[in-house]
Amino acid sequence: MAKKKAAASAGQGNALVIVESPAKAKTIGKYLGAGFTVEASVGHVRDLPQGAAQIPAKYKGEKWASLGVNVDKDFEPIYVVSPGKSKQIKLLKDQLKKADTLYLATDEDREGEAISWHLLELLQPKVPVHRLVFHEITKEAIQEAIKTPRDVDDGMVRAQETRRILDRLYGYEVSPLLWRKVRPKLSAGRVQSVAVRMIVDRERERMAFVSATWWDLLGVFAKKGDAKQQLETTIVSVDGRKLPNGSNFDQNTGKLKNDALLLLDGPAAEQLAERLRTGEFRVASVEEKPYTTKPYAPFTTSTLQQEANRKLGFTARRTMQVAQALYENGHITYMRTDSTNLSKMAVEEARNLVKSEYGDKFLPAEPRTYSSKVKNAQEAHEAIRPAGTPFAVPSVLKSQLGSDEFKIFDLVWKRTIASQMENSQGRRIVVTIEGEGCVFTVSGKTIDFPGYLRAYVEGSDDPDAELADQEKTLPSVTVGEGLDCVSIVAKDHTTQAPGRYSEAALTKALEEKGIGRPSTYASIIDTILARNYVFKKGGALVPTWVAFSVIKLLEDHLTGLVDYQFTAQMEDDLDAISRGERNSLDYLKNFYFGNGKPGLKQQLANKVEEIDARAISRISLGKADDGVEVFVRVGRYSPFVEKGEQTASLPDELPPDEVKLPYALELLAQAEKAEEPLGTCPETGKPVYLKVGRFGPYIMRGTPEDEEKPKNASLLKGMNPDDVDFETALKLLSLPRVVGDHPKLEGTIEAFNGRYGPYVKCGSETRSLPADISPLDVTLEQAIELLNQPKQRGRGAAKPPLRVFEEKSPVTEGVVQIMDGRYGPYVTDGESNASLPKGQSPEELPFNEALNLLAARAAAGGSKKKKSAKKKTTKKAATKKKSTTKKSTTKKKTAKGATKRATKKAD
Repeated sequence: MAKKKAAASAGQGNALVIVESPAKAKTIGKYLGAGFTVEASVGHVRDLPQGAAQIPAKYKGEKWASLGVNVDKDFEPIYVVSPGKSKQIKLLKDQLKKADTLYLATDEDREGEAISWHLLELLQPKVPVHRLVFHEITKEAIQEAIKTPRDVDDGMVRAQETRRILDRLYGYEVSPLLWRKVRPKLSAGRVQSVAVRMIVDRERERMAFVSATWWDLLGVFAKKGDAKQQLETTIVSVDGRKLPNGSNFDQNTGKLKNDALLLLDGPAAEQLAERLRTGEFRVASVEEKPYTTKPYAPFTTSTLQQEANRKLGFTARRTMQVAQALYENGHITYMRTDSTNLSKMAVEEARNLVKSEYGDKFLPAEPRTYSSKVKNAQEAHEAIRPAGTPFAVPSVLKSQLGSDEFKIFDLVWKRTIASQMENSQGRRIVVTIEGEGCVFTVSGKTIDFPGYLRAYVEGSDDPDAELADQEKTLPSVTVGEGLDCVSIVAKDHTTQAPGRYSEAALTKALEEKGIGRPSTYASIIDTILARNYVFKKGGALVPTWVAFSVIKLLEDHLTGLVDYQFTAQMEDDLDAISRGERNSLDYLKNFYFGNGKPGLKQQLANKVEEIDARAISRISLGKADDGVEVFVRVGRYSPFVEKGEQTASLPDELPPDEVKLPYALELLAQAEKAEEPLGTCPETGKPVYLKVGRFGPYIMRGTPEDEEKPKNASLLKGMNPDDVDFETALKLLSLPRVVGDHPKLEGTIEAFNGRYGPYVKCGSETRSLPADISPLDVTLEQAIELLNQPKQRGRGAAKPPLRVFEEKSPVTEGVVQIMDGRYGPYVTDGESNASLPKGQSPEELPFNEALNLLAARAAAGGSKKKKSAKKKTTKKAATKKKSTTKKSTTKKKTAKGATKRATKKAD
């Protein structure tokens, strides 16, 4: 074996190296050269079956078959080849036949270790096998890994398999309960359900929050004889009584916690300000305290996601996709890590750059070391940093990287360098001013030595600008010095409800509680958004009423499954399994069957009969003046407000904290009013109503009880429902209306209020109406003028590619191009389509990232082009037997059905 390894290393023989992605394969191939063939598995090659169609025939009759795990026989998993991977596996087997050594170079975390194990199970190699582990994809790192291979780590594989089975049991056993009691197509998950609970809990705090208002005074004082040297102060006490600030009020009552504080109202504050404007003031004290701040530790997965969200507005998914591309192309080290440690080489390189880029005074005498509370053994043992030596300078790489890649690399580079720089030093100054029995204060800050701030300031894109913002210089004053009063104004303040979680804040909170792995947070956030548990408002994550109902069910009936401590302990247990400190089978038995406490199976027993779906779907808003309780009800299709027999639709994506009792009563009153018609249509004799539905107000002619379906008409953009009278309602119902005949097109012009806005149409010609022209009164002359203008490219017209890459797909050998789709730009290789991350510029998407997007999409088994599939089937029908063609068609239908069913399942 040693001879074969040496031969391969010297470029003789033929060694097969398997990695996960084509981009990674391409980069590693450059460093290995002759004697090595580098291929990609394109992600996972095996997994538990997704849906009934993927379950092998011999297991279909088993009662546990739908789980894909034999819970009656030591939790043996059923592994099947992942959809779309057969072709790639055949390629790997063919290449293995030519090889005399196999190297498994998948990522060095639990998922990567599991991929290597699954490859061994599928390929059954008869040649020596080595596991390659490296933290960065550089020539030196790859060559060192070749010299020091190891075996596949069984502990890490068992931990990954346990995690996968655990998530399957949780998801597949609990999700059907949600379908029955809340709404179809929902999902439950070990981490996602807890994340949703955290978001719902924060919204509950906001709903319970009672705001409070207090007043204070803002005083501007100046040095005598020099009006330019001013101090902008805030009053803190009057006649020895302190004034409150926001923290002094109870969030649930809005009342002051300490009655000893002086609570001013508006008139009292104005009266006090008026009195003080003519008073005399002097400097009572000047306190100056030195301070020191230390640099931030290098990035971990979690802190990179948080900082990219704060500084760049990147989602966790976008950050991880960009970081993956940077890693696979050899620009940064492995991006899935909990460690803040840097290798000795990296520390030396960072210190060299500090000296050359910033000077000796910014370099501490000794290297800085950082420690993190990392218990797990499966993650990388170094922080995220620039790869290789010497570190590439961002300005040099800018022309080689896409826009997103450069931003993330620049972030990583600066954070790494700053971590080895001197502390920032400065002084905090507090000036106290007294007069007329009142005390005012103002704080300032002076930075004497910026230290690491010269390279990196957390939460800012521009270190120099932020550095200036951090300094607040005050005029030089002395104790006892008299001051002129420039102005004193009364200012009101209102307490604010607790802020919602942003992606960065949720990531930080999950990590602090020890829930899940930072490397999985991106997919968790994607899942809760996709399942309609959460929507985004600005950068905040807002829970839906469906989320409230689901969390209510889990808290009331499956408490332990969404308990924060219980979920965090699960992660510790998985880490213990990876280290060989816990037995995976015992752990699964305890979780599913119980051990002194009820396991998942017993907890779920009889829940379908026990749980009252109506009770779960109702969230109380309080009682009206008549004593009747008002609820938000989670309906099958949308939420609505309910009071006794009265109901009213709730607008979609209205944040729950905005649905308070007065607003709900107003909606109910509007709904009751909507039961009274605006009038009777003179043409049909049917009543005309102004209704409010889940998508907003609309006009309805007729009733649902009529034989003929009622006609609905949306209000025009900008219309206020209160301004819609009977005449306007009839005009809206008249759409589309005939405007007149076009003299050249020889057709009738009609005006429409379409889904994407108002427009006019004549035959096949359409033109959007400008904002200042309504379809209700557009004139024939205006319509003709619009139709005579050149047509803008329409939604139905064939659009040219936004971009065509020079290189072809290494998997399909098809042209890789970016198209402009209905829902945004997407990349395609002729067989798979993958949407670009939100905010990603098509012009700046690197080729390797395009391949990664396609690989992920193909691994998920989705977005195959129908046209090419039909062409392939037709060709088979012309050359093969009828029975063969029929079999192929049946398989396609089955696969399609499996894909649909798979969306209903949740891991």
